[in-house]
Amino acid sequence: MIARWLRALAAVVAGNALYFLVAAPRLPKSWRHRPFALDIGLAIDFMICLGLYLALERLARAKREP
Repeated sequence: MIARWLRALAAVVAGNALYFLVAAPRLPKSWRHRPFALDIGLAIDFMICLGLYLALERLARAKREP
């Protein structure tokens, strides 16, 4: 249970870093996330974090299964 929580935390931290350092500067201004708003930038950030979380889960599952 703690391991899953740590994977989720790592996915969110790494996903936000990727979004704000790599993706956001390249996005059109209207697609960037604005604080306290539900917008396309937030959706893109969410998809990056979700993709990282699913990749980490898949790696963990492959490590557990021989």
